[in-house]
Amino acid sequence: MRGFFIRWFVNIIALVAVINIVPGIHSDRLETTIVAALILGLINAFLRPIVIIFTLPLTILSLGLFTLFVNGFMLYLVSKIVTGFNIAGFWSAFWGALCFSTISFLLNVFISPQGTFKVYRYENRSPRRFDDRDVIDTEAEVDDKEQGK
Repeated sequence: MRGFFIRWFVNIIALVAVINIVPGIHSDRLETTIVAALILGLINAFLRPIVIIFTLPLTILSLGLFTLFVNGFMLYLVSKIVTGFNIAGFWSAFWGALCFSTISFLLNVFISPQGTFKVYRYENRSPRRFDDRDVIDTEAEVDDKEQGK
């Protein structure tokens, strides 16, 4: 349950960023944005997979680019459901959905499905030292000492 609330909070942050970045997307109040983020999450969880399955031939023909239009339609649908959350037109919804999914992805990279934060650590290991035996020399000449002559 904690994971749901953390992901909802991430969606709220992403939606607030989209409202401030993309022209044509407006919200009356913060509470409206919170409800819109919840509705968008529910639509993406339940309705979007059905729409993706029905539009699969178009998605395959467009090499996946049609999914961007489906995402824009889902955001536009949320603006029709939630009063006070307005989108000027489909292209504003398209660019808003693109920004929303990018911001949401970048924020969700650090959150596990259980809602815990993941920390990626990179250890700087010293490079391996090579001996002369580790190098393959393609232009070397064979010494008589190595052949035992």
